[in-house]
Amino acid sequence: MSDDPAPGKPKLVAAKEAWARAGRLLTGQTADPARARLPPGQRLVTDWPVLDLGSLPAVTTETFRLDIDGAVAHPLRLDWAGLLALPAVESVSDIHCVTQWSRYDNRWTGVAAGTLIAAVAPKDEAAFVIFHAADGYTTNITRDRFARPDSLLAWRWNGAPIPPEHGGPARLVIPSLYFWKSAKWVRRIEFALTDRPGFWERRGYHNQGDPWAEERYG
Repeated sequence: MSDDPAPGKPKLVAAKEAWARAGRLLTGQTADPARARLPPGQRLVTDWPVLDLGSLPAVTTETFRLDIDGAVAHPLRLDWAGLLALPAVESVSDIHCVTQWSRYDNRWTGVAAGTLIAAVAPKDEAAFVIFHAADGYTTNITRDRFARPDSLLAWRWNGAPIPPEHGGPARLVIPSLYFWKSAKWVRRIEFALTDRPGFWERRGYHNQGDPWAEERYG
C-alpha cells in the first residue's frame, strides 16, 4: 500500500498546501482546554462536513481487515467479527477540523485504543504510531497520544453505523488532535521506533496537530 497516494482531488491538495505556506486561518492564539471548549480560530457547526482525498474505498464489513503490527510482541489481524468481539466502549467527544470547524458531543461506539495496545504489547521503545488507510492515506501520532482514554477505533456514531463517506465501517477517533489525525478507513496500525510523517504532515501541516496550541501547520 502506498504511503503517498495519487489524490483524486489534486487541486484541493494543492490549495491546502498553499494554505500551509500562507498560514491560513492562524490566529496566533492558544487556549486551555480546561477553561474553554472551542479551540482558537474554530467555529461551531451542527452538521458533519465530508473531507477526503477524493476517493471512497470500497470497504465493507465483509471485506474489512485490520493489521496491528510493527514493533510489537503480538501482531494482530482482525476481521469484522474479530473487531466486534473486542470489549466495546461508549465515548462522547468533540471533534476539531483543521479547516476551522468543530462539532460538539459526538457519541462513539468502538474499542478503546488502550485495549488494542494491550493486545499487541508494543516494545517499550515503540514511541510512535502510524495509521494506514485503505485509500493510501497515512498519518502519525505519538504512542502516548494514542493511549489517551478518549482515543478509540470506532464503528458507530450517534447510535448508527459510521457512514462510508466518514470512514465507515471503522475509523480512528483521536479527539485531542485536529481531525486529520483520525484516519478514515483504517487498514493498518503500525507501532514504530521512529516517527514518520504522513500525507498532510509532508505537505506543510503540523507534525503534532494540537488544536489548543493551534498547531495547524509546521
